[in-house]
Amino acid sequence: MFKNFNELESIIKYNFLNKELLLLSLTHASYANENNIKKCNTNQRLEFLGDAVLELISSDFLYNLYLDYSEGELTKLRALLVCEESLSRIAKDLKLYEYLLIGKGENRLNLMNNNSTMCDSIEALIGAIYLDGGIINAKKFIYSYILTDENLHKTNNDFKSILQEKANKDNIILKYEVINESGPDHNKTFKVAVYYDNKKIGIGIGKSKKEAEQLAAKYGLENI
Repeated sequence: MFKNFNELESIIKYNFLNKELLLLSLTHASYANENNIKKCNTNQRLEFLGDAVLELISSDFLYNLYLDYSEGELTKLRALLVCEESLSRIAKDLKLYEYLLIGKGENRLNLMNNNSTMCDSIEALIGAIYLDGGIINAKKFIYSYILTDENLHKTNNDFKSILQEKANKDNIILKYEVINESGPDHNKTFKVAVYYDNKKIGIGIGKSKKEAEQLAAKYGLENI
């Protein structure tokens, strides 16, 4: 039963003492439904625990790394680092979708492209590592795959992702609009407004549309 799980343990560089915890972290609700397994015996409870462990460890990490950041700045950065989009990308990199126990009616490719499912899977895995090996091993995993220099660089400059996630959670339509272009073709300046539920919440100016959108998102986040 655990042959493929051994492969996964090699990928994540952690060997479980209790293989049942690893099994539980990979048990999708669809598998439980088809096999008459109680809902509490899926990865959902572990996902709840892993989310809390991740928040604690990432908060401690950022608090000690960015000594001149305010509470608000630390909160925004943490939200970017552990947002659904970021975690799902990491879960895909680890190929967790290949190891999930899923129902016959589920499509593994669809699950791979479902950010919510991928995010839940890595949080459940963190919860399982925490229960199996304690906070130290959970911290090692999180530092190795989530709190990396590469991810910090991406999140420090990606305000659009966090604003998009907030919009998704609030079921709000998010829209960017170029409201002005100036300068010659080789040296244009773009002015972009971001609208949150049709309300303008931020304006950004940059040398490219992407730069202007990021700044608009940054100011938009501050305003909401």
